[in-house]
Amino acid sequence: MAGDDAGRTDKQIAARPAIDLLVIQPTAFCNINCRYCYLPARDNRTTLSISTLRNLFRKVFASGWTGSELDVVWHAGEPMTLPVAFYREAFRAIDDLTPPGTIVNHAMQTNATLITDAWCDFLLAEDVAVGVSIDGPQRFHDANRRTRSGRGTFDRTIAGVRMLSRRDVPFHAITVLTEDSMRCPKEMFAFMVAEGIHDVGFNVEESEGSHVSPSLAAAGIEDTYETFIREFWLLASTSPDTPIAIREINTALEMLLTPRGPEVTNPLTQPFAVISMDSAGNVSTFSPELLGLKNAVYGDFLVGNVNKDSFADMQASTTLARLHRDIAAGVQACATKCAYFAACGGGEPVNKLFETGRFDATETMHCRLTRMRIIDLVMTGIETYSSADPA
Repeated sequence: MAGDDAGRTDKQIAARPAIDLLVIQPTAFCNINCRYCYLPARDNRTTLSISTLRNLFRKVFASGWTGSELDVVWHAGEPMTLPVAFYREAFRAIDDLTPPGTIVNHAMQTNATLITDAWCDFLLAEDVAVGVSIDGPQRFHDANRRTRSGRGTFDRTIAGVRMLSRRDVPFHAITVLTEDSMRCPKEMFAFMVAEGIHDVGFNVEESEGSHVSPSLAAAGIEDTYETFIREFWLLASTSPDTPIAIREINTALEMLLTPRGPEVTNPLTQPFAVISMDSAGNVSTFSPELLGLKNAVYGDFLVGNVNKDSFADMQASTTLARLHRDIAAGVQACATKCAYFAACGGGEPVNKLFETGRFDATETMHCRLTRMRIIDLVMTGIETYSSADPA
């Protein structure tokens, strides 16, 4: 946070940003109440207006910060608590504003409890990439993913998963691992195979917002996590009839095997590379999880509102300058100290803040698990394969 860092950050903010991703929260409301959820406003039923949505895309495209493709993730709350009709209107509004030659790719993250044939029709017709939040077998899922009355949601979620499969709607799973589920890779793999889940990403239960993860504090959790990933990967790679893509492994392989330039980039540390907007049009950037949270130092993390501010206004906001100064200081510290810097470009700001209380921190438990341990595991696998006798 020294003066030189602040000056460098100001210069970077003045440069032309490049928008990689829009994360849109059409409502903060969620129909379930997960134990580890970090969002404080999931009872709020306020809905995004089409006029606010138009203001977002009008200003995004007017900024000159987009390329030939733009990824949009509909993420709440639970986005499917709004009707299909809302998204039909929203998608047509976006189409009307999209410049010729620009492709908008839509994705939606859902708990799958509200999946119907009408939803499947829409997802297929609009080519929406679907992510389903499911924590594995019922005993793990229901331990954390519950209704507001405390009942498990597995039966409704698996019904949605099976409907997606029956209707041939492509989807991937995002599974939150806790200390308990990390100890059961074979059971987790058997479940994924049985339910026809061929693509999965494993999120470790994190400390974010008001939620403090007991899993991250568990004794030996790093070894437990690495053993889980190793054994799941072994099962997936030796079961040719039931292939399962593992996000963490594939990401690490791509990073290690793809030639890269001298500059390491991380969109989560670059202003406006990721833009998040809530139902009222409020905008934040950097880690999407910051939207809706509050902090004694950084307030509500908001840099503006699309109903009244241009992106040039947001770029000049004092909140953005403060956030980027400290996040950039953390990135610089990682670049100086961490042998794994090329794997992540400075880590995830939200995890730094809620694990250490600072954006300018370096190593977190989240990065030790999901970056360092994974990179070491994959490198060992590559070296073992490369040195194997072809005969």
